[in-house]
Amino acid sequence: MFAIVRTGGKQYRVAAGDIIAVEKLAGEAGDSITLDDVLLAGDGGEVKDLKGLIVAAEIVAQEKGEKVIIFKKRRRHNYRRKNGHRQQHTVLKISAIGDVKAPKKAAPKTEAAKPVEDKPAAEAKAAPAKKAAEKPAPKKAAAETEAKPAAAKKAPAKKPAAKKPAAKKED
Repeated sequence: MFAIVRTGGKQYRVAAGDIIAVEKLAGEAGDSITLDDVLLAGDGGEVKDLKGLIVAAEIVAQEKGEKVIIFKKRRRHNYRRKNGHRQQHTVLKISAIGDVKAPKKAAPKTEAAKPVEDKPAAEAKAAPAKKAAEKPAPKKAAAETEAKPAAAKKAPAKKPAAKKPAAKKED
C-alpha cells in the first residue's frame, strides 16, 4: 500500500518501511509522529478511502542538508558576496499506513560455531609468509649499472664557435 502525504509544503509518495527526508519537524530521534494530511492512498491500481487514514512515522534523525552556495556579484562595481546555507531536515521512517505496518527485518544471524579468535590468529601467521613471497628479489642488472662510473658516458662533441661579421670601417 502507498500514500501521498503533504508536509512542509511538499508532497511525498510513501510506503510502509520507506525512509524520507522532509522539512524540519519538532521532535527528537526515536519519537513517533503522524502525518494527517493524506492526499491519496492506494494499493496497486486501486484507490483507497481517505476517511480517517493516517500515516505513522518514526523520527530517525534531525540533520542538515547539503550546502548551497549563494554568490552575488555586480559587474564593474567591485561587489562580491559569498554566503552558504544548509537547510534543516528531519529523516522519517514510515512505520504504517492506516492499518498496514512495515515488515520487521530479522536480526542478522551470528556464527557461534566458529570462534572469532582463531581466525585472526591464523591470518596473522599467514600474512608474514605472503609478504616474504611477494617481495621481489634484487635485480643484478640494476646493481651493475650503479657500480659503473658516470665518466664512462661519452662527452658531447664541441661545436665550432660562430664567426662574427667583420665591422665596417669608416673613412
